[in-house]
Amino acid sequence: MSDAQQLETATTMEDAEIHLVDAWWRAANYLSVGQIYLLDNPRLRRPLEPGDIKPRLLGHWGTTPGLNLVWAHLNRLIRARDVDAIFLAGPGHGGPAVLANAWLEGTYSEVYPHVGQDEAGLKALFRQFSFPGGVPSHAAPETPGSMHEGGELGYVLSHAYGAAMDNPGLLVTAVVGDGEFETGPLATSWHANKFVDPVHDGAVLPVLHLNGWKIANPTIPSRISRPELLSLLNGYGHEVLTVEGDDPEDVHRQLGRALDVAHDRIVAIQRAAREDGDLERRPWPMILLVTPKGWTGPHEVDGVPVEGTWRSHQVPLAETRSNDAHRAQLEEWLRSYRPGELFDDVGRPVPVLREIAPRGHRRMSDNPHANGGLLRRPLDLPDIRTHTVEVSSPGASIHEATRVFGKYLVEVLRENPDNFRIFGPDETASNRLDAVYAVTDKVFAGELRPGDPQLGRSGRVVEMLSEHTCQGWLEGYLLTGRHGVFNCYEAFIHIVDSMLNQHAKWLKTTREIEWRPPVASLNYLLTSHVWRQDHNGFSHQDPGFIDHVVNKKAEVVRVYLPPDTNTLLSTMRHCLASTHYVNVVVSGKQPSFDWLTADEADLHCARGVGIWEWASNDDGDPDVVLASAGDVPTIEALAAASILREHLPALRIRFVNVVDLMRLQDSGEHPHGLSDSSFDSIFTTDRPVIFAYHGYPWLIHRLTYRRANHRNIHVRGYKEEGTTTTPFDMVMMNDLDRFHLVLDVIDRVPSLASRAAALRQQMIDTGRRAHLWTREYGEDLPLVRDWSWQSQPSPGAAGSPSTTADPGMTGLDATGGQA
Repeated sequence: MSDAQQLETATTMEDAEIHLVDAWWRAANYLSVGQIYLLDNPRLRRPLEPGDIKPRLLGHWGTTPGLNLVWAHLNRLIRARDVDAIFLAGPGHGGPAVLANAWLEGTYSEVYPHVGQDEAGLKALFRQFSFPGGVPSHAAPETPGSMHEGGELGYVLSHAYGAAMDNPGLLVTAVVGDGEFETGPLATSWHANKFVDPVHDGAVLPVLHLNGWKIANPTIPSRISRPELLSLLNGYGHEVLTVEGDDPEDVHRQLGRALDVAHDRIVAIQRAAREDGDLERRPWPMILLVTPKGWTGPHEVDGVPVEGTWRSHQVPLAETRSNDAHRAQLEEWLRSYRPGELFDDVGRPVPVLREIAPRGHRRMSDNPHANGGLLRRPLDLPDIRTHTVEVSSPGASIHEATRVFGKYLVEVLRENPDNFRIFGPDETASNRLDAVYAVTDKVFAGELRPGDPQLGRSGRVVEMLSEHTCQGWLEGYLLTGRHGVFNCYEAFIHIVDSMLNQHAKWLKTTREIEWRPPVASLNYLLTSHVWRQDHNGFSHQDPGFIDHVVNKKAEVVRVYLPPDTNTLLSTMRHCLASTHYVNVVVSGKQPSFDWLTADEADLHCARGVGIWEWASNDDGDPDVVLASAGDVPTIEALAAASILREHLPALRIRFVNVVDLMRLQDSGEHPHGLSDSSFDSIFTTDRPVIFAYHGYPWLIHRLTYRRANHRNIHVRGYKEEGTTTTPFDMVMMNDLDRFHLVLDVIDRVPSLASRAAALRQQMIDTGRRAHLWTREYGEDLPLVRDWSWQSQPSPGAAGSPSTTADPGMTGLDATGGQA
């Protein structure tokens, strides 16, 4: 059946309904224009004067009438069919429309009583928009009904599908701008409909708004043939309903019918799945809305076309304060919406507009799904003690930390079957979390074939090889009141740097908004990290996401580097229970030593930084502080400590491990920061600190630059050296190895300058032998490979090919193999 036939068979909109929808649309357009331009005279009780116009005109008009049109028609659908719906405005800076509709529905005045539904409220609404001390030009957190800011393009569909997951009664309408259509994240997110489970999930209704122009260029989808565009959208798995025109009455009829058809199709798909068990994949409806850019605005300005061109994108009339002709044209534009029919003498929407708005939480501006903190239920988290590993003594046992955590996630999924999901780009098994497949499948609505690995029509694991889409899903899921974790290779989490920016800004802003309760934290588990990417090489070696994260507001971000299995479990349980943070946890997935018992791990994680007395011999007065942050740096620092304790037994060493990186910052800069006195008691005020760090070393200097002992802090970390090589060769390439750390101690402790000369030479020679061994045998020197804290071998006890020439020696391989 063609689009036209489908629309003809749908319930037609009565003339009275068209009149009401048009009145709402005109009112929203009037309010939108007023926000962009007016400081005063909001009801046009007199001719506009220069002082009525804002001195700086900011905002975006071109996309606004289309957004207002869709909102007006969704309100009709909500009222007629009692639909639970939210609205996501994808086009950039669509704030005027969302604000206008929230005010018309009354929600805005309920949340902000000073912006009432009267003339004074109208003036306040107009004045605050893009004005110092006011509100932004996009659908920001301050805007009721918003859960997708739209300040950055490309994420509206992934947010929409994340919102729909585990919300079986929800309709999420996502308006996609045709400029936004060109972005990479938006392109991948069209495939999100292959991850919708019609039994347990809600539905997303995409509306591609084709108005033809970006800031200064035509959009790609508007300049390809219609058959080509429709083929593309059909290929994405959609049944496309086209609404096109520039006559308001005709477009109202088309759009009303299209929404009815789309909702009928959605209900039919869900009913077939839920009642009949029919899970055959069918195309989901979407609407292609083709209207002029800047519709109903000025046709021409100074003899130049504006409506339907790029010139309507932002402010069509730019000189209305100083140019009498422009100001007159603005007044004509505003009066074209017939505000006298829409607002009464005191500035309120007329009764008919107030009556046709949905009621209570059915108002899209008041829907709790767009204010997820209202719906958030704390996770039911099992006791981690049933999963912690037994540690008889430091380094006596070996585990894969993330594999053990995966077994804990099994219990989390069992206890939280409808509000917790795991997201990631095809790496859940690779990251050793595959135990979860005992209780869940990976959701996939595409073709399933015999032998597919853990794929099913429903599931709590959502994987797609697009970090952007995974991040967008999780954000949408969290912002509507649920919980989750994003597992990813460390180097490639950078792909979502900009998305992290936007989410962190949202969290920062909502902390200051009383009516938005906190949502669950965004939890990153980054594994397959820089020090254990030896098989993939340089392209997979980058720990810089931490640096990016710590630039965000201190009250929002947390960074954790658990050194072993039990600290990972303790850290992740804390993160899963937390709210309103971005938690970044970096942990290796390969076999590694266990250092702390469950009790010790809990205490250590609660402190965030602590002295490991079993690795220290300072008796409260150290000659040197050996510090570490990260699992591999901790191994190297402990190995260095064991060498020093054996060869320089009189040297007083204090060993410090940092699991909460933000503890290094000053307490005045970060809520987790140590006070100066606490920091000095651990790191001293005058002794050398040799710090083995997981990431780029200069970050430690940034975090500690205010500390009294900063001049004595010397950091080893990743310095952008890497290749496909052995694990220990990788740390040697970056001077993070145990031999370099011992050299640093010798060079930085004044009393060791001459009496440790022999040990210094031995470290250089042993490092050289370790390097040559990898080139000869393709694996690490047995002295390194078989090291443990229990054995504490001497650097001279083994290591030359003549004494240990068997390259097949068994022992701890610090990498395991890498999937």
